[in-house]
Amino acid sequence: MKVGVVGAGRVGAACALALVTRGSAREIVIVDRTGARAKAVATDLRYGAPLGPEVALRDGDYSDLAGASVVLVTAGVNEKSGGATDRTDPEGRLKLLDTNAGVYRDMVPRIVEAAPEAVLLVVTDPPDPLADLARSLAGHDRVLSTGTLLDSLRFRVHLAERLGVSAASVEALVVGEHGTSEVLLWSSARVGGVPIAEALPAGMSIDEFRKGVEHDVRYANIAIIEGNDASQFGIGIVSVRIAEAVLRDERTVFPIGAFNGEYGVTLSLPSVVGRQGVSRILEPAMSREERQALRESAEVLRKAVQRAARAGSTATGSSRP
Repeated sequence: MKVGVVGAGRVGAACALALVTRGSAREIVIVDRTGARAKAVATDLRYGAPLGPEVALRDGDYSDLAGASVVLVTAGVNEKSGGATDRTDPEGRLKLLDTNAGVYRDMVPRIVEAAPEAVLLVVTDPPDPLADLARSLAGHDRVLSTGTLLDSLRFRVHLAERLGVSAASVEALVVGEHGTSEVLLWSSARVGGVPIAEALPAGMSIDEFRKGVEHDVRYANIAIIEGNDASQFGIGIVSVRIAEAVLRDERTVFPIGAFNGEYGVTLSLPSVVGRQGVSRILEPAMSREERQALRESAEVLRKAVQRAARAGSTATGSSRP
């Protein structure tokens, strides 16, 4: 029940906080390229940890990840520092790929050397193409992306808000990329088992309703960043919930990212999550338009992965004597 968190920035710290407060692990190791930052985060959390479940919490180096069952990888530039907060930019989080791919090329081999049996959960944006890169660098398939689990929760929350119900009563999925090409599955969205279009208050237009919800879901991260510089707490909780499913071998179904042979890329579909990562991928019922949008999302991700691979080849070539 040992978990590593690599990257002690805002998202990494939020993951560590969620691990402590939820009692998810017996041991937590925080690693950051700036050792003083990892130590500060671990020390700060240790002062509050006695009020929760027993946990051994410390900062460390990559070698201290030995024996970890799950490693949450959060290091890299975020959307604000990477300039990915323009609502009109179709590239969205993919704008961060080149920079963060360089970080991953350095980081992932060190993680795998220390913890060869660990499941790697990619949290850094853009998580899907970075998961493909991490999978290649790690040499195994126990690599997951947080994918669209957070997007799906946002979808449920905004539907519930407008319908005046608890989000726990709403079933709704977002699939594909965690980014601008993500696909909201309206055809299967339900509240208490009732299709959303049939659950609308009298006089409310479904088109206007959909437009408002989609806007709020797609730009939720930017709205948060505009007010608080970083989107961190939601993804922290989501990342830890995925880690728990791995640690406990729950076989819970989440819409998260895993390599999908049919699409040739990591993208999000409902996936069975357990000790070895994702053991099975399910494909939900979709309308013709939604299925086409998913194919287009996969193509966006394939092009991003190819771009990262070319950049990696160039970097490797330029480093040769």
